[in-house]
Amino acid sequence: MELDRSFGFLVHDVARLFGRRFNQRALLFLGLTRAQCKVLGYLARNEGINQAGLADLLEIKPMTLVRQIDRMEEDGWIERQPQPGDRRARRLVLTEKARPILARILELSNEISDESFAGFSGAEGRQLIELLRRVHANLSERVPAVSAEELADLEDPAEQARARTQGAPAELSSVGGDE
Repeated sequence: MELDRSFGFLVHDVARLFGRRFNQRALLFLGLTRAQCKVLGYLARNEGINQAGLADLLEIKPMTLVRQIDRMEEDGWIERQPQPGDRRARRLVLTEKARPILARILELSNEISDESFAGFSGAEGRQLIELLRRVHANLSERVPAVSAEELADLEDPAEQARARTQGAPAELSSVGGDE
């Protein structure tokens, strides 16, 4: 199998490399980690959310986020405020210190995107983005549940378990999957 021809490998590795480059530059120019930038970005779009909701959006464990929020609050990037109507709950908001940095985070991301598309024509870059948007839409759609009959047709228990979690018969493969 040629990994450089596997869709899954390439998408994952490009995301990893982009993230590593972003993290290096964010630390150097902003004094923030990629994870902190991500928290600020999601919080900017969902200001007033609670920690559990933000952890869910970021797809990280709430306890991991609590430590990160503690550090970011100490550094003056975010603030915990009381939730109206619930004395125990806290909502997260950006501080005035954080607001100007959001534009710089976006600029940094755009700079790295420009580096990523070096050697591409404008049309090639737009085509790649459009194709990835279509892949994203395909994967974002709800996966139909596997019926009991389809599950019973699968003889291998591992295939049955995979079908239960993926929502489709295991023998179906996608384009660009494992080769």
